[in-house]
Amino acid sequence: MKPVLEEATREVYKAVLPRTMVVADLGCSSGPNTLRFVSEVIGIIARSCKQLGVKQHEYPQLQFFRNDLPGNDFNNLFELVDQFKKSTTGNRQGEAQPPACYISGLPGSFYARLLPCQSVHLFHSLFCLQWRSQAPGGLKGSGKTHQDKGDIYITKTMSPSVVKLFQQQFQKDFSLFLKLRYEELVFGGQIILTFIGRKHEDVFNGEPNHLYGLLAQSLQSLVDEGLLKKEKLDSFYLPIYSPSVGEVVAIAEQSGLFNMNHVKLFETNWDPYDDSETDVVQDSVRSGVNVAKCIRAVMEPLIASHFGETILDTLFKEYAQRVAKHLEKEKTKHAVIVLSMKKEN
Repeated sequence: MKPVLEEATREVYKAVLPRTMVVADLGCSSGPNTLRFVSEVIGIIARSCKQLGVKQHEYPQLQFFRNDLPGNDFNNLFELVDQFKKSTTGNRQGEAQPPACYISGLPGSFYARLLPCQSVHLFHSLFCLQWRSQAPGGLKGSGKTHQDKGDIYITKTMSPSVVKLFQQQFQKDFSLFLKLRYEELVFGGQIILTFIGRKHEDVFNGEPNHLYGLLAQSLQSLVDEGLLKKEKLDSFYLPIYSPSVGEVVAIAEQSGLFNMNHVKLFETNWDPYDDSETDVVQDSVRSGVNVAKCIRAVMEPLIASHFGETILDTLFKEYAQRVAKHLEKEKTKHAVIVLSMKKEN
């Protein structure tokens, strides 16, 4: 996605030439790599200014808004910001200083208005748009049919009526997201979205179906062992939907709000430490553990709030084993969609 980010950032700067360029990162989290995006944008603007012959005292100021839900660890994020600022101002004897940047936290859901009208030049979101504002609305309090018992996400055996509810929730959320960002974006501004999708248009044939299906099986095993109440599992659905490129493009075009610059799907291994391009997993047990840690980092708050914290270690140990067995048979990959759009005059 780096070339897409580079192109969009350069285009926005050249088109608008703002004295203060406002950039919002939606779903920023608070881990050690959360400021990687900030660093990239600073570097792109610095290179653009140099190529355009802009004098250093005329560099734009950069205002970054780091957005996530209120439960995000903003204290840790602010500590990282402090370290980041010290690292960017020190050890630069003889080097041109980067553009001045100001970094703020912005708690709130990106399915609501976050910023004033026409105030943002560049929106960015990385691996967040697969999350819905809620689990499919029509399922609330209805429980699961016999056919869907144990399912927490779409499976090949899930009833079409429930699958349709997942799709409708995505259509509603994504349409709202685009409308809100359009209102907040300046004319000539751009939006870059990278999120987990699926490779095939067939909703029953998606890579996330396997990933979350194995998690559902792990939860079911805890029910079978008496560690979890069956009713708890039957009332749980993931507030997630991973769309196809076709679904994303259809909603974006239907909104009529943006010109689409770039849309592409690429694949990446489930195991974040496996950067090989082969179709064989060298160590399925280790990869199973790595995938389980990754999914736990993402899902733990959601699972703990519904099922309680006491099951977490047992659940993800079971999950790691099931993922390992799956990877022995098939090296499944994430399908990742990268989308960039522009708000025209």
